[in-house]
Amino acid sequence: MPRDPNVPDEFEVYTVVVLRRPDDAPDLSEEELDELQSRHLAYRAGLRDQGLLVANGPFLRQSDESYRGMSIFACDPVRAAELSDGDPSVIAGRLAYDVMEWWVASGTLGFPQAGGPVGDRRSLPD
Repeated sequence: MPRDPNVPDEFEVYTVVVLRRPDDAPDLSEEELDELQSRHLAYRAGLRDQGLLVANGPFLRQSDESYRGMSIFACDPVRAAELSDGDPSVIAGRLAYDVMEWWVASGTLGFPQAGGPVGDRRSLPD
């Protein structure tokens, strides 16, 4: 069977972590939430400074309010899950996460502030 001309020859495969608010997230006071948010942001900034996190940000106007934000990591999904487990908001139960690989046509995205390679170049299996 001939290759579909609409399917790219090569892909960049990125590790994506989507943060979401679990149904059973603990209720915290405004003061506790502010302190936890500061620790969460500092933790993510530290990952960025280490070159492990290359894109990160919150969702706004999403169709499902439980989704809170997304990150693209410069590591494999197993390592991204380990790093996400260390997030103070995940530890506190205010956030949960889903990890996945995102396949994008090669050359579609770039991360000019990343200190090194971000995705793996791959082809679809035959």
